Amino acid sequence: MAVPGLAEPVSYVVDLTGVLRLAPRRSEHVACAGGQDVLGAGEVAFTHERAGGRNAPSGHWVVSYLSNQSTGYCPDLDSWPAVASALDRAELPHPDGFTAGLVFRRCPDCGLRNVVRDDDFSCVACVGDLPRRWNLDRR
Repeated sequence: MAVPGLAEPVSYVVDLTGVLRLAPRRSEHVACAGGQDVLGAGEVAFTHERAGGRNAPSGHWVVSYLSNQSTGYCPDLDSWPAVASALDRAELPHPDGFTAGLVFRRCPDCGLRNVVRDDDFSCVACVGDLPRRWNLDRR
């Protein structure tokens, strides 16, 4: 039986104090963070594992899917340590990295936010060169 609200991934942010905040998937990460800067953001899904089998009376939640997919913050892959630390503080077992990591870059020529795919650092709009280093600071 699916637990209401956990049948699909939810949005998360890790605030500047290292606290993990969750919100419905269709909500904005920036709203989840109260408009503040964050250490990490993306989507997370959980699976409930029961010790002793399916009919056991108790169990625990584990992270089954984790991404840095947030177009509000466009966090780089190096946000992983902050995300892992927040999950550890919440006592949520998790993978050793993002299960779906995205590389975001802003085009210096046209300003478009891009997701880099297949190591192609070219803007999808103007075909300009995208920087190799993260450049999407919200300020």
